[in-house]
Amino acid sequence: MKKSLRTTLFLGILICLSFSVAMAAEEAAPAAGLDPLVKACIALAAGIGLGIAALGGAIGQGKAVASALDGIGRNPGASGKIMTPMIIGLAMIESLVIYSLVVSLLLFFKL
Repeated sequence: MKKSLRTTLFLGILICLSFSVAMAAEEAAPAAGLDPLVKACIALAAGIGLGIAALGGAIGQGKAVASALDGIGRNPGASGKIMTPMIIGLAMIESLVIYSLVVSLLLFFKL
């Protein structure tokens, strides 16, 4: 438990520090004048961000469907009451992945 809490706190601090660095950046140059290193970092950030979002969405959707099917298996009469919230939840999870895709495409087209 302590190890996972320590890891979570470390990742949270790392994310907070990365946001402060991003906010302290100077005004960006036009897209044609970007440094090749900046272009590489943008492409890497877009790919990694989309990959993490897809992984998180897949894990969330898998757990949601598994729990719904487990509930239906225990009480088949409640399948109608379980199915509708599950589909709404899956749509919400998928929308987060689509938001990540939009952000990744915005970063990618910045190149």
